[in-house]
Amino acid sequence: MSSVVSQQRVLSGMRPTGRLHLGHYHGVIRNWIDLQHEFDCYLFVADWHALTTHYADPKEMEDNVWEMVIDWLACGLNPGSATLFLQSRVPEHAELHLLLSMITPLGWLERVPSYKDQQKKLKEKDLATYGFLGYPLLQSADILIYKAGMVPVGADQVAHVEMTREVARRFNFMYGREPGFEEAVEAAIARMGKKAAKLYRNLRNAYQEQGDDEALETAKALVQEQQNVTLGDKERLLGSLEGSGKVILPEPQALLTKAPKMPGLDGQKMSKSYGNTIQLREAPEDVEKKIRTMPTDPARVRRNDPGDPEKCPVWQFHQVYSSQETCAWVQEGCKTAAIGCLDCKKPIIEAVQEEVITIRERAVQYEKNPDLVRSIVLEGCEKAREVAQQTLDDVRAAMGLNYR
Repeated sequence: MSSVVSQQRVLSGMRPTGRLHLGHYHGVIRNWIDLQHEFDCYLFVADWHALTTHYADPKEMEDNVWEMVIDWLACGLNPGSATLFLQSRVPEHAELHLLLSMITPLGWLERVPSYKDQQKKLKEKDLATYGFLGYPLLQSADILIYKAGMVPVGADQVAHVEMTREVARRFNFMYGREPGFEEAVEAAIARMGKKAAKLYRNLRNAYQEQGDDEALETAKALVQEQQNVTLGDKERLLGSLEGSGKVILPEPQALLTKAPKMPGLDGQKMSKSYGNTIQLREAPEDVEKKIRTMPTDPARVRRNDPGDPEKCPVWQFHQVYSSQETCAWVQEGCKTAAIGCLDCKKPIIEAVQEEVITIRERAVQYEKNPDLVRSIVLEGCEKAREVAQQTLDDVRAAMGLNYR
């Protein structure tokens, strides 16, 4: 696939942890649902990534995979709009990971911020394994095998995308020098026409000689709008801009997503490990019970004691679900003791119930038809493999592994 076209491709994945909760929905899934209508989305179950930290406990893996996929579909991910697949069913991920490991400096892996952070958070697990050290490179392979132009991430994951860019840049520099590259670039420039060719050369000089990033972006746009240049020549022109060569593995961009912090029932981040979640398929009576028993401002011992919403986990839910009018009602009512804590929780109970009812109903249809779920994923795996195999063919050829 052309790196020019790849700018419309999005790649993202999620570790299989079983049934999803509201934190997953607000932090990731809602964004995926929007992106599937605008881009060519490849969304995968990251089961190999799950093994990097949970390799000693694989018993629940299969159930977790299918429960998560059911939640994806129930939330509104459409297999007609996005490709849904399993990482481990596309072995090209593993081969590209292996090949990239041959050229990736060890220090690049050790400096990834999450490497030491996760070791501290998961002290009870033995993470002195290559799999754990190498998982950022596996992430890079996940992205590059589809030549994805964009990767939706939160601010804490930007470093992973930046490392992927560095790996792609290093690969292109080492292997993108096809025989006669300079001559092919000059021929492509000539086909742009005199005016565009002159502009391209000026912009290339401005970037390479003066480091003008704006000139680089303008030149890239100029290349992509050319009608008389083949996709292969466009890739050569893009490679020549940055002084590398033919772009075999396009550098992805981090697509920063708004990740609203979905609070847990206790005010911490909603997380299965904290036991403070509301699942997307939670029974209505359990949703009501969980919210009714949420802790509130400790200062409100009695009904007529005034409180401070900023000290109450329920207020964090209002910030996610409630209108400005309701939030103002909560602020005034809590501080003056005009409303009780159960009064305050009622709008949240209603809002959460309304949000999950459709998800719960859709999920039932998939629960009753597991063969449909598996067929959707199987079809996604086949489509993903076709794309991945094309990329791997390019990589093998560049590294001299296409024996005849």
